[in-house]
Formats: sequence, C-alpha cells, structure tokens
Amino acid sequence: MEIKSFDHLIDNMKSSTTKSRIAVVSAADDHTLEAVIKARKSDIIEPILIGDLEKIENILLSLGENRDEYDIIDQKDDILSAQKAVELIHENKADFIMKGKIQTGDLLKAVVDREKGLRTDNIMSHMAIFEIPNYHKLLFVTDGGMNISPTLEEKKQIIQNSVNALKSMGYKRPKVSVLCAVETINPKMQETVDAVELKLASENNEIKDCIIDGPISYDLMMSKKSAIIKGFKSPVIENTDLVLVPNIASGNILGKTLLYSAGAKMAGIILGAKVPIVLTSRGSTSEEKFLSIAISASASSKNI
Repeated sequence: MEIKSFDHLIDNMKSSTTKSRIAVVSAADDHTLEAVIKARKSDIIEPILIGDLEKIENILLSLGENRDEYDIIDQKDDILSAQKAVELIHENKADFIMKGKIQTGDLLKAVVDREKGLRTDNIMSHMAIFEIPNYHKLLFVTDGGMNISPTLEEKKQIIQNSVNALKSMGYKRPKVSVLCAVETINPKMQETVDAVELKLASENNEIKDCIIDGPISYDLMMSKKSAIIKGFKSPVIENTDLVLVPNIASGNILGKTLLYSAGAKMAGIILGAKVPIVLTSRGSTSEEKFLSIAISASASSKNI
C-alpha cells in the first residue's frame, strides 16, 4: 500500500471502525482547537482536552461548538496538563498526545520522565510528511526537527522509528533514500559513508522491513531522467517513501523549501516514544495541525 495524498489517508481512516483518542495538552489555543474540531468532525479522532476549562469553553463557543460534546479536564497548570496526558496514555484512555499552548520543553519533560514518562529504548525523532504537487505519493522526511547531527547508530534508530510508523499506516516495505549531496562514497563526507552502512544494515535485517539505498542525491532520487544520464540504478528512483537527511539543518532547509517554494502541504510528528506526539511549531497553521493529527492517528492505530 502507498498513500497518495492526505485526502487518501483521511479517507482510509474514515472507513475504520475505531477512532484514535487524542489527549491535547494545554488545549486553550485557537489554531489547535480548530484542527481538533476538524479532525473530530472528519471522524478521525475522539479528543480529550486538558487545560484551563473556562478558556477552552470560550474558544469552543467562539468556534460555534457545543462544549457538552467535548471531554474536558480542567487543569490550569501546563506541566500538570502534560503529566495528565501521559497518565491517560498509561491508563489506555488515550492513543496519542498533541501539544497545545505549552512550551515544547515542558511537554517533553513529562514524556521523557524516567519513572512516569513514555520513554522507550529508541531515540526520539521527528518525521515530516509532505504532499508535493509533482510527486505521486506522500513523501516522509526524517529527521529535520529533533536530532541535530545523528551518529550512524542513531540514524538506524531514526529510520526504524519511521519505518514502524509507515507499517502502521499500511506500508509493507517502504523504500528509504539516504540523502546526500552526491551518490558516491567520499571519506570526507561522513554521511556518504554512513549511507553505505545503513544500506548494509537493511540487507542484513538489522534495520527491518524496508529497502534502503544510498548515498543518493536529490536529483537522482526524484528524476529517472537524471538517473539515466548518470547511469545510476536503484528501486528508490522516483519511488521513495522515506528520506533520511544527514542532519537537522539539511532536513529543515529541505522541508521549508518544499513548503514555501514547491507548494507542498506538510504535517509532522514525533516518534520513538510509546505513542506518537503531535508537536507542531508556533507558526503552524490549523491545516498543518489537522494533517499532523491525521498522520499521528494513523500511526497510532497499531500502538507503534
């Protein structure tokens, strides 16, 4: 299975007999609640809103919603709101978490708490999802939002985080491109050396359930014509599902270029904890938040 677009993803989720339950931390935020309302009305999620009761009710009223249709937990303290969301996950009353009007550090502090949090043995990583006008399916990109300059071992975990999420969405063996500036090994460019090791790790089943190729440059990944000219053959050419970028800078630049110059739509989630986390930036639109909810709900469907 391949997901062609966000609409395709949402249509698949509407046909599901169960809805994912989302715990929204410090939910008194207009854009966040707009996204949650849209996701609820699209039959994607059942929300639990945690935060200042009066402020949440006022925003719901301003958006034309009936407060009685929403499960609201009154908690004015942001840190306690985050802790409550984590508690709901442990109690199996919620399937994933969304950041509202709370500092990212305060939310993640509750998530990574060694005694009561949602840590696993894996590194936590960011995955961005793009619907690009001239690409035939969704393109997943990691990690342009969390790990600054990952080591080879960290890259293995980052890839596995995303592959696990894609499997929960219905992918069987996603195709992974290890993106570099060139498609040849250069000892002075560590990302090209890592790319070869990651490809071997996939072939040896150390990284499971995916096909990895690299090093590969962006033009070869996206253009059969360029690949033919350079004599480069690979199953990922014009067919990549997941892109591993070398570091946070390249991932951030690639993502913003696709978003602002290529007309892409974007969503993003945090992986590697016990459940996905919707953790969008302050500048994210309500549509980006909605799409991130949809991706997280899909990724949480099998409790990755």
